[in-house]
Amino acid sequence: MKKFLLFLAGLVALTILLANLGPMILLGVSVWLLYVVFKQFMKSESTAGKIAWVVLGLIILSVAVSNIYAVIGLAAAYGLYWIYKNWTGKKETVTKSDDPFTNFERQWADLNK
Repeated sequence: MKKFLLFLAGLVALTILLANLGPMILLGVSVWLLYVVFKQFMKSESTAGKIAWVVLGLIILSVAVSNIYAVIGLAAAYGLYWIYKNWTGKKETVTKSDDPFTNFERQWADLNK
């Protein structure tokens, strides 16, 4: 039953992710453009150039804010990651020991797998 519910949750998360793929791409591009505008703003020496870069930055910022639904897509991507981790069922066991050789032996065994 647990696997079936994980499958349904994964299907829903995948659908949400695919539906928000466009806004996620536009949000990424707009954040990159904001970075480029900021770099050009810092390089600009004239006041008119700085004002032009600020206006362009505000326009790009409005595009970024309008694609805020991309955060839902990012949450769905994280949900898919979480479902994948739970699907495999592998649990990491962390042993606390003050003996450094115990931890070394465990790490050596992990490397030899």
